Parts: sequence; C-alpha cells; structure tokens
Amino acid sequence: MTTAQIRAAVVTADDLEHRLTTPESLRPWITDIARIPQVRALSAPFTHVPQAVTTLVLRTEASGRRDALVVGPRTRATYASANKPAGCLRLRLAPGTTHSLLGVSAADLTDRVALLADLPGPASALADTLAEIPLEDVLPYLESVLPQHFSESGTDRDHRRILDSAVAALDRDPAPINNLAATLAVSERQLRNLFTTGIGVSPKHYARITRLRHVLAAAGNTPWSHLASDTGYYDQSHLVADFRSVMGVTPARYFKGSVPAPTPCQSLTKLPR
Repeated sequence: MTTAQIRAAVVTADDLEHRLTTPESLRPWITDIARIPQVRALSAPFTHVPQAVTTLVLRTEASGRRDALVVGPRTRATYASANKPAGCLRLRLAPGTTHSLLGVSAADLTDRVALLADLPGPASALADTLAEIPLEDVLPYLESVLPQHFSESGTDRDHRRILDSAVAALDRDPAPINNLAATLAVSERQLRNLFTTGIGVSPKHYARITRLRHVLAAAGNTPWSHLASDTGYYDQSHLVADFRSVMGVTPARYFKGSVPAPTPCQSLTKLPR
C-alpha cells in the first residue's frame, strides 16, 4: 500500500491533532501541546498509538463541561469510536516531572487515567481553574503559575538531565541499554529506576514503543524487510510479532484498516493522596 492509502485506511488520535507551539517558559515541564477540535462520529475507529509519556488532558464535552485528566504512559494500542462529540487540549509532561507535579511516580500512572484533582501533587490545586477558564487562557495561566510556584531539587534536575539524554538517544537509535548506560556514565540499574519513576516504563520498553512508532511513521515508504532492519528488529518476523503484541493486530491487517473493535474509554483510577 502507498502512504496515502495507509493514511486513508487508518486514523490515529495524532492525526486529529493541531500542534501548538510550547511557550519557552513552560518547556521545563511541558514538551508538547496539541488541540483536538470537537470530534464527531467517524466512519471507523481511531487508534491511540502507544506513547511513553504522561499527559495532562483537558477534555471538553459538547455541553461545555470539562474534565482535567491525567493519562499515563500507554504500553498497548487502544481503539476508540467518536460516538460523543468532544474535544481536548493535551499537554505532554517532560520526562522526570511527573512526581514533582503530580506527587506520584510515572509508573503509578502507566496504562491508567486519573482526575488531576485526585492526585496528591501540587498540580492538583490547578484542576478547578483548568476546568473552568476558557481554553485560550490555559497556556497564559500555566505560564503565570508553573515558573513561580513549582521547583525541583538539584538531584531532580540531575536526574532529568540524564533522562533527557537517554530519551534523545533512544529516539534516534534504540540501542542496547547497557551501551546507553555506559554512554551516560550510570549503572543499568540506576537507568532503569530513573525510567520507571520519571517515564513510567523501563528503558527497554521505551525503546520498544519508539521502534513501533518509527514503523508506523515509515510504513508505505520502505519495504518491510528494510524497515525491520532500519528500526532495530532482528528480522521481518520479529517486527510482525512485536507489532501484533503491542497493536493487537498484524501490520497487514492494521494498515488495511482491519483493527480490533473499539472499546469504551478507560475508567478512572483512584490513586491514594
């Protein structure tokens, strides 16, 4: 299939987004911002591709009611249908900021959704305002609040620098974790702990998700055997097996639009304060 045919057969949540520029003052905490306009019924389910980040989502229903949600890292694809009109503003948190903002380890949120107000961290105090102010005022509000009221220790900053370097390296090339740890001058155990706390998955699992996202981005432009080699798989059969494990369906079926049946939105997780 050509790239155009693939894009016509498969719709992802990323395809529905309008990316926004992240203000410089927010970049220590937020790496990426996008808005999804009110989505009405689509002819086919759309895909939430696995994503190893924690995301703040301001979801607005057609009635105007808004929820401030926290969506943890997703380790498996999910499929949804737009049966109720709703839009959202989503803000991806920077690696290593989850605990200081939300009061929990990123691993506590993996494959979970929680109300921002239910979390024990200082950002929970922002939930009511974020649910009430106009969406166009959200970024100016966060610019006025985050730099002045949220700080981190020197140790936290050191850990974030390691995570930033590790994530950048794995995004370029999902290399063996022992090589990455040696490059960063940390132990493999320390690197795993930093990833678990600050990102929510192990370095190996982060690399797995990154490889799969590279496959999704390049499909249609590169033969499968070459794509497997280019993205770090042993061979094409390894790519297919890993894709099916994470996406719930083989690449051939996925790119024809033959995906699993949509499921209801994830239920909210109640985490202890």
